[in-house]
Amino acid sequence: MALKIFQVDAFTDKPFSGNPAAVCILPKPRDDIWMQNVAREMNLSETAFICEQEDGFSLRWFTPRVEVDLCGHATLASGHILWEAGMLARHQQARFHTRSGLLTAESKGDEVELNFPATPEEPATAPPELSEALGLMPKYIGKSKFDFLLEVESEELVRNLQPDFSLLRTVQIRGIMVTSSADSAEYDFVSRFFAPAVGVDEDPVTGSAHCCLGPFWSKKSGKNQFVAYQASPRGGIVRVRVAGNRVYLSGKAVTVLRGELVDIA
Repeated sequence: MALKIFQVDAFTDKPFSGNPAAVCILPKPRDDIWMQNVAREMNLSETAFICEQEDGFSLRWFTPRVEVDLCGHATLASGHILWEAGMLARHQQARFHTRSGLLTAESKGDEVELNFPATPEEPATAPPELSEALGLMPKYIGKSKFDFLLEVESEELVRNLQPDFSLLRTVQIRGIMVTSSADSAEYDFVSRFFAPAVGVDEDPVTGSAHCCLGPFWSKKSGKNQFVAYQASPRGGIVRVRVAGNRVYLSGKAVTVLRGELVDIA
């Protein structure tokens, strides 16, 4: 039996930019080893597996190496596919049951809006190899439930980072986000995200990181709405709205591949 599988570029309106995710639609749940093997085969930062269930869909995310607890761009890609493939009408909310609880997505014009839990950071002490691997001394270090957050002085520093990934891989945490205020009026803040410990040296556009970045910049600025740019080589735009313990992430998506996965057990 062939399974439907798609590749979607998320947080962009242009093919071959933003963050690519695979979305695999399952007629029934599959075991963890099989899903991990598929994710390794797809070799993207995340592969999402959707299976219809009562009151919505189960949704799980795998990097080529591990299953993760929260992923923004693959959730946006999943909602995009559900509407594009006609599995949901445009006015219907996508309800995803995940390891991070119930997450929802809504189609709003040409964008998808995600409702995610906030993951605020607290001041932290990072291991010395973190600054060494990044080649910089941050002005602030914080830690969320998933990642380190490092604030630096300028957008130039963010854009010019060339991490030592072999050393960064020794830092035992899901990921490291590096952020600064933006130079141009077009964006409020910029960031990059590195996650070599889970098999992704640099993630092009990381929705879940903005569940921490949004509250961080909200505390600093007093604002609750932002336009953020993730300054990876592919690049992508994330619209962020902070509302208490929830963060709303909005972005566009483009389907670049539709295919069938041969269901080899």
